Parts: sequence; structure tokens; C-alpha cells
Amino acid sequence: MAATGQPPKADIPRQIAIIGAGVVGNALATQLIHAGNSVSISNSRGPDSLRDVERTTGAKAMDTKHAVSEADVVILAVPMSGILPLQPLLQTSLRSATILIDACNYYPTRDGNIQPLDEGMVESVWMSNTFSHPVVKALNNIVALNIASSAKPKGSPKRVALPVSGDNDKSVAVVMELVEAMGFDAFNAGQLSDSWQQQPGQPAYCTEPNLKELVSLLSSANRDGVSTKRDQGMALAQKLPPDFPPQVMVKVARLGAGLDWWKPGSWLAAVKFAYALARASFKRSA
Repeated sequence: MAATGQPPKADIPRQIAIIGAGVVGNALATQLIHAGNSVSISNSRGPDSLRDVERTTGAKAMDTKHAVSEADVVILAVPMSGILPLQPLLQTSLRSATILIDACNYYPTRDGNIQPLDEGMVESVWMSNTFSHPVVKALNNIVALNIASSAKPKGSPKRVALPVSGDNDKSVAVVMELVEAMGFDAFNAGQLSDSWQQQPGQPAYCTEPNLKELVSLLSSANRDGVSTKRDQGMALAQKLPPDFPPQVMVKVARLGAGLDWWKPGSWLAAVKFAYALARASFKRSA
């Protein structure tokens, strides 16, 4: 792995199709439009269900098949339970040169069990096999609600760094350019088989590190017990109130990854987190 705040130059594609119109898809669409890209967004219910999304994000609502067939880049932003239903459409509609970005994360309690992933296959490797198409893993390890607020101009001292993993150098370079244009430092995190280092339960997941921190967090990734950590994290998140501040969650995640132990604000965030969990538990038992 080689860190770089200056990724290889590549032609930034002008047509990006996002599949998935939830919180992640909406946040990515908004930021990619802001970066000057032409963006479409689709879901399983069709474009008529996305008129409000069009107005709020600036992305064009399209039928998924049409959007994929025209796109230079396709971003998957759906629960992993939605991947297999997309298999026939993507296998027939993806052009060979289209870059496929996996921005998804596997949570069995939400997605149901997927046997190869439960047996340890890397999420994006499974996805690449499923679609018979190369995949680049990116944009999966940042809290969606923070994408706009955490983006910063290049050279900012607290600019968040995001990993990009893939086997095709040209595709990785294109995705790194996109990440940089969105307001983040892009880091080449290695081959697709290495992308487990940015999956849920790992130190680099939703901790919003700078470039130096990201290199260290990826290096400290460990596959032992990660499924338990992932499931415990999801269980805690589901207990929080819907309006719990995402920046507080990031501070707690950073503490858990060994960052910011000297910052009083981090421990205050931990107290707020614990209080919210205790309050939620009390309400359920009352």
C-alpha cells in the first residue's frame, strides 16, 4: 500500500449511476453533483418514486437498466440483501469498461445471512464474483450523514481520508479522482482482496481519519472476531434514537480505534453515547 494525496491522474467520468436511493445514495448523489458530475439515481420502485430525491439532490431519476447502460461508473449503495436481485440486470447491462463501485456493507441482522460472507469471503470479492465484473471498493466506511459536512478543500489539515481498493489500476485511479473531487483524500488501499480492512468492525470503519491515521488503522486491521464486533456495533447503533448526532458516533468510534484518547471532547462523546443507550434501555423496560 502506498499513501498518496496526489492520486494518478485519470479522466473523471461525467456519467455516474447510483443504485440505491436511501441515506447513502442520497448523500453520494448530492456530493457528486456538487463536484460537477452528471449523476442518475435509481431504485427497485422506479423513477416515479424518486421525484423528491431529484429535487433535493439534483440527480436524475432513471430506470436502473437505462441508467446502468449509459453510465461510466455505477455505484452500488444498497443493503447486501439487494445484491442478488440485481445480478441478472447488471450482468446484461454493464458495459465491460464500466467501473463498478461497491459502497455497501454487510450486516446479517439487516441483510439476512449470506453464506460465503459468513464463511469469511471478502464482501467485494463476493460481489465481483456475483456480477462477473471487476469491482472497486470505496465510499463504504464513512457515515452517510457526514459526507457533506466532512468534505473539505484539498490541503485542509483535517481532511478525511478514504480508502480505495481494487485490482485494476486505471479503475482505482478514476475512483480516487472522484473521491478527491468530493472533498476527501484518497488512499490506494491495495487489491480487492485487501478490502476487508475497510469493512464494518475494523478500525478504519466510520472513524473519519486523516491520511496518516488511515494508513495506521488499515495496518492494524485484524480479521479475528470481526464479525462479533460488527454485529455488536450494529446492535448498539439500533438502540440509539434516530436523531442521535452522527459526529458523536464518529468520536466514539475513534476512541474505540485507539484515536483521540487525550481529547476531553471524545470522552464527553462517550458519556453522551452511554447515556443515550441507558435511556433507550430504560424506555424499553418501562
